[in-house]
Amino acid sequence: MPGALDGLLVVSVEQAVAAPYCSARLADAGARVIKIERPEGDFARAYDGYVHGLSSYFVWLNRGKQSLTLDFKQKDDLALLHRLIGKADVLIQNLAPGAAERAGFGSAAMRTAHKKLITVDVSGYGDHGPYKDRRAYDLLVQAESGLASITGTEHGPGRVGISATDIGTGMYAHAAVLEALLARHKTGEGRAISVSLFSSMAEWMTVPLLAMDYSAYEWPRLGLTHPFIAPYGVYQTADQVPVLISIQNDREFERLCHGVLDRPGLEKDPDYATNKTRNARRDATNAIVQESFGAQDFASLAARLDAAQIAWARVSTVTDLSKHPQLRRTAFSSSGGDISIPALAASYTGEPERLGEVPTLGQHSEAIRHEFAI
Repeated sequence: MPGALDGLLVVSVEQAVAAPYCSARLADAGARVIKIERPEGDFARAYDGYVHGLSSYFVWLNRGKQSLTLDFKQKDDLALLHRLIGKADVLIQNLAPGAAERAGFGSAAMRTAHKKLITVDVSGYGDHGPYKDRRAYDLLVQAESGLASITGTEHGPGRVGISATDIGTGMYAHAAVLEALLARHKTGEGRAISVSLFSSMAEWMTVPLLAMDYSAYEWPRLGLTHPFIAPYGVYQTADQVPVLISIQNDREFERLCHGVLDRPGLEKDPDYATNKTRNARRDATNAIVQESFGAQDFASLAARLDAAQIAWARVSTVTDLSKHPQLRRTAFSSSGGDISIPALAASYTGEPERLGEVPTLGQHSEAIRHEFAI
């Protein structure tokens, strides 16, 4: 079945994670994505060698693309890039601040020359403010945005264990491109899009920011729990399986008391009848739940939680995820062999059974140079 974006040409001068995430999703939908790499290649190619000797980040984010190596300092290579952009629907770049403009393909100039072009500038801090020229990477922005300050435990801030800033930024860029394509269909004109790592995480931080701005509430670091809701946390079973539960309302707490804790009537105790009172005595609430969970083995507890319609989860490892019965997978090929990854999050009838292959460095250079020759 043809992809929704078949016939779309995307030129992406990209490296690392955020921009490649955006262009990978466009490629998944059928767009032709020409990935522009320096002669030495996207530095993400060298992050690790865990997947058939290839970088795990690179194979994940560069499936389905064509690789063209260019040296922008060379007149002929820059001219080729301009010819590519002249044919493109979307131009993406996440070079260092100002680098695209200095090299001669800044988004403003390209949009002036090509009215239908959609440009996407992915940066650390955006195109305004005192930080606009500052370099940035995922963990740095986790720290600068305040995300690290509410992640971790009471002992200290922590890093979100994956590249959440980069991935979130790539997701925002992808959504913005799709909106711009819809707008272009109506107006006939492209759009200049700017998305930054900092603005992405600032938006994710809205709830803690609102609590601070309007009530001076300082969001605590609580590990696997929630500052407003109780019981909401991890409890050990008799056979030492960590189980996380989330009680969102008083009806759920009543079902927990009757069906799991064997404490009927606790839900009527004024000290525990509402979420506010339970949260006000969080330690006592947690102690009651732990006493009950600690006397039950995991299999029995899981069955009772399900019967009581309580939301719960095992605190799984990556190894557990690899074998998880709920995990859907998809596959694609690479120079090292087939690669299996989690299936795309949004499923639909007719979705591709396999994704595009991972390109080797400059794999398509000769063919693209010939296709876009003067």
